[in-house]
Amino acid sequence: MGGYSNTSEPIVFERDCNAVMVPQGETVNLPAGQNGYITQALGGSFTVFVDGNLFRIDGKDADAIGKEPPTPIELAADASEDEVEKLVWQQLRTCFDPEIPVNIVDLGLVYECTIGKTDDGARKVEVKMTLTAPGCGMGDILVDDVRSKIEAIPTIAEADVELTFDPPWNHAMMSDVAKLETGMM
Repeated sequence: MGGYSNTSEPIVFERDCNAVMVPQGETVNLPAGQNGYITQALGGSFTVFVDGNLFRIDGKDADAIGKEPPTPIELAADASEDEVEKLVWQQLRTCFDPEIPVNIVDLGLVYECTIGKTDDGARKVEVKMTLTAPGCGMGDILVDDVRSKIEAIPTIAEADVELTFDPPWNHAMMSDVAKLETGMM
């Protein structure tokens, strides 16, 4: 993905804001008054183009760029296991690589997702996933995004996210929707 395009939305940072450089994964501070462009707003986070670089802004910092943070997730306390599993997969579909406008499920990056119980009976989710490239600097960011989005689900006490490169990811793992979106079909 390049930077600014005709569809990018201009923004001005309203306050200092931590951001993650894409694809390096390094955290930096972007100051209030800084100009930029939103190039991607998916899954509650934002990819912004500032001074020739891409940065990921977490949804909790949406106000720094004049946007609303994501609404909290709701789930009935007596939700069935099927309802919880459906919500877990919905949350996984809100996780995006900042450079690719396709969620990690449709990219084929999620190899396994199981819901179980901890020793004290609380719900625990275990996810096994990969990255499109082993050296991706955003790997830790994506893993943290998956973990925090799953743990934001009421009734889930813990999310264990394992990053694996076996088997290595390839384009054939993408859904047809993802292939169409990225022009790989």
